[in-house]
Amino acid sequence: MTEPAQPRKRIILGAFLSGVNHHTLWSAPQAGSQIAFSSFRHLARTAERGRFDFFFLAEGLALRERLGRVFDQDVVGRPDTLPVLAALAAVTEHLGLVGTLNTTFNEPYELARQLSSLDHLSGGRAGWNVVTSFDAFTGQNFRRGGYLHRDDRYVRADEFLAATHRLWDTWAKDAIVADKETGRFLNRSDGDGGGDGGVGAFAFAGEQFDISGHFTTPRSPQGRPVILQAGVSPGGRDFAVRRSDAIFSPFHHLDEAREFYRDIQRRAARAGRPPGAVKVLPSASFVLGDSEADAVERHRHIARQQVTGRTAQILLETVWNRDLSGYDPDGPLPDIDPDPDGPPVIEGRARIHQDAHRTVAEWRQLAEANGYSLRDLAIHVFGRTEFVGTPQQVADQLDAFVQNDGSDGFILGSHLTPTGLDEFVDRVVPLLQERGALRTEYTGATLRENLGLPDPTPTPAQHPTP
Repeated sequence: MTEPAQPRKRIILGAFLSGVNHHTLWSAPQAGSQIAFSSFRHLARTAERGRFDFFFLAEGLALRERLGRVFDQDVVGRPDTLPVLAALAAVTEHLGLVGTLNTTFNEPYELARQLSSLDHLSGGRAGWNVVTSFDAFTGQNFRRGGYLHRDDRYVRADEFLAATHRLWDTWAKDAIVADKETGRFLNRSDGDGGGDGGVGAFAFAGEQFDISGHFTTPRSPQGRPVILQAGVSPGGRDFAVRRSDAIFSPFHHLDEAREFYRDIQRRAARAGRPPGAVKVLPSASFVLGDSEADAVERHRHIARQQVTGRTAQILLETVWNRDLSGYDPDGPLPDIDPDPDGPPVIEGRARIHQDAHRTVAEWRQLAEANGYSLRDLAIHVFGRTEFVGTPQQVADQLDAFVQNDGSDGFILGSHLTPTGLDEFVDRVVPLLQERGALRTEYTGATLRENLGLPDPTPTPAQHPTP
């Protein structure tokens, strides 16, 4: 890929600890715990040593089941996100701390207060990956149950974000005076409402929420936590550019990734967001070798450990919605059609393919064109963006992808917990720093500053008064 003649973009890097999918080789002899704090601490400190922007945690709210039984091909169970991030705030100094939290099964006041508290405790390093859910299986774990029509999930999420923004903005930056001589603690001339009780006062009324009172947490160091969101559908993209600071990209190849990137920037401009206000970040993994051939062979070996024959069957069952255990993983694709309207075979894993018949038809063409077996196809379609080669080759690939507007950076994971990122930091990061694509020191005081995001000043368009 030829780099365009434009100022070099600095690569944004996040690090995530896998634990809710098949990518983690939990059975590898050198693998550590998915639960022990030492694992989270090691990865976070390694990422900070490599001058990464943030540490990221995904979250699963239900144990996945297959035909009514919890299956353990993947890691099962992990601590709650917010306590882990709060603990990491005490053992890191600059690294952003981003957690995945669901708008369907939480309430704005409670979540706004928790995230604002994390932002205070970390000195302005908190971030929130906003997700939604509509499946009744997950909802059974919550008081609200599972009822939320899939068409309503972004309606609730959009209003949820508007409400949390409203709460975070109720305290002015200088609302706390704490004048020991006069005994005056609050600056009552500022704040949201002025006069008695004006500081922290809020009222929000909408279709989903009708809340009012006083928000108890003062304005945090970066004003609001950084907001991330994943959305590929037109509705998801529009939601992201209205409410988010970054959006995850699912696209692995440069051409489609660049089109997604440009579409997000066009939508952001139409929504009145300034240039660079919405970052685009795909997840990615890497495999290093002393030679290209060594890296390719190592990658092949890791991929087949991640996607065993049984795991391949389960991954395809999420789309076929049929029991595929009788099909040879190393044989051709199942010759039966998917049954998207039947009783769910897999519960607790998002079924992201809205048109299962079309998806299966495309996969059959892909398998025929490439000679893929069932397992080969699962490895291909369920993989992340992968950078494979020598440290120099991987640095070149990462940099070229970003400089050609495939993304603004990556959220990197490894097959090995918690030490898998070590070799990337030791062998690839110095090469990126040498070419000016990655910072050598942190310059910002908050996650928002380190990401180059504008100050979150409330605007009428983004924060309408209820």
